[in-house]
Amino acid sequence: QVQLVESGGGLVQAGGSLRLSCAASGRTFSMCAMGWYRQAPGKQREVVATITGGGRTNYADSVKGRFTIARDNDKNTTYLQMNSLKPEDAAVYYCAASRVSSMTFDSWGQGNQVTVSS
Repeated sequence: QVQLVESGGGLVQAGGSLRLSCAASGRTFSMCAMGWYRQAPGKQREVVATITGGGRTNYADSVKGRFTIARDNDKNTTYLQMNSLKPEDAAVYYCAASRVSSMTFDSWGQGNQVTVSS
């Protein structure tokens, strides 16, 4: 497995921005897909965005045009830039890493709380 350490969550007003970071170690980072998931109270964990090792991205419909996932393979780090935040974006956000050359996510970060005030 790969070790993932997240940072960057917090409290923001609706319409504001936050950037989450996820530092990875223990696996060939550039060969892993990375993803961001979130889980709000009483709801199932859902995928927010994913990015392959080659940089192909995919987003949940609810965040398209507002969130951007990116990766820096030299720094073994993945980012989630969140703009125009809405109260419904509030959740615990988790970074995830896939198995090498796979889209099966098997490693998870500790979770980072994002709170959006209206």
